Parts: sequence; structure tokens; C-alpha cells
Amino acid sequence: MTAAKRPRRGPRLSPAEIETMFERLKALNPKPVTELEYRTPYELLVAVTLSAQATDVGVNKATRKLFPVANTPQAIAALGVEGLKPYISTIGLYNTKAANVVAMARQLIEQHDGQVPRERAALEALPGVGRKTANVVLNTAFGEPTMAVDTHIFRVANRTGLAPGKTVRAVEDELLRVVPPPFLHDAHHWLILHGRYVCKARKPDCPHCALRDLCRFKDKTPGEPDPVAG
Repeated sequence: MTAAKRPRRGPRLSPAEIETMFERLKALNPKPVTELEYRTPYELLVAVTLSAQATDVGVNKATRKLFPVANTPQAIAALGVEGLKPYISTIGLYNTKAANVVAMARQLIEQHDGQVPRERAALEALPGVGRKTANVVLNTAFGEPTMAVDTHIFRVANRTGLAPGKTVRAVEDELLRVVPPPFLHDAHHWLILHGRYVCKARKPDCPHCALRDLCRFKDKTPGEPDPVAG
């Protein structure tokens, strides 16, 4: 008697597989949080703005010195561009970022009474703030079910078959469509952390991946599966 063949799987995860995927990610990390250090929505906005093409570790090193001195739009505006630069000079593109952060502070004071707005359009109108930064702030500071697609999420969504797409916006829209509502608020953080520490760009840690049996990635890193990961 021949063994039953496993059913062929398509390039995309099924709804049941997506449910299983997020159940596992939640079990591993029930309360995921950003690795950027912040205490207020404004500190988060500044940190995310500084994090473009930089690591969270590098941004945290800079803001640990900056925020005790200036962590409000008024204080940043008072520092000015030249006053801000020494605090963030270890971060890539710091000249442009300094100009944007100071201009953002002034616009927040002039148009929003120094408060970070909760509306996407208002956030994206701020200097240096694009859709991804707005999504992070809306999700992390204000609890909105948004999806900030960075390089990690883009990679994980395509590799696994969770939400394949050729552009960042296509992946964002697909994730919002397929991620089950109970998981949507935290999905952004789960996927970033999975991409950062497991599904890495050059050599994904497939043997220790909790999603290995679900994942559609054809070129998995060889190795014996971790018994815990499955």
C-alpha cells in the first residue's frame, strides 16, 4: 500500500495557515513591542523619523542623549538644526534628518498645538514623514490596526506566501486583507521581529523557525528542524 501523497500547496498561505501562523507568533511573543525607545507619541515620531536607513540600536543610542535634553516640539525647535546635529550625528543621513525633525517640530507647534496628530493625512503632511512612519505612529502610539511595511515585513510576506506583492503598498494592502482581525494590531511587530531575527535576508534561520512547515520559501536554509519550532 503506497503512502498517501501530501496535497499540493499553492504559492500563498491559506486562511487556516495564516491563522496558525499568527497563533504561533503570538504564543512566542504575546505582547510584541517596538525596539525603539520612547515614552510619548512625539518621542516615537522623532525616533521613527530618525530610523530610516538606520538601526533601532543606533537610534536608541542617539535618543538616550537627545530626549533628556529635548523631547518636545518646543525644545527641538529651540535647539535648531545646528543644535540638534551633534545628538544625531552617528545616524545615517543626519543632516537631512536634523532639518526634517526641526521643521516637523515647528509645524507641530504652528498647526497642531505641539501635539502629534492622530490622522494619517496630517502625519504624512509633516516634514520627513511618509506612509510607513505614519503607520508606525498610528499603530504603536495610538493603537490603530495599521501595517508599516519595512524591508523585513516585505521579505517575510513574500517569502512565506503570507501576502506576496511586488511593491510595499501592494504588500501592505494584502496584509490588511488577509491578517485575521484579532491579530492585526500586533501583526506589524511580530512580522518585523521575525524578519529581523529569524527570516533574515542573507541566511534565514529556517531550522529554528516556528513557521517552517507553513512557509512557501523554496530555498530554505538546510539543517535539522528545531523540535520546538516544528
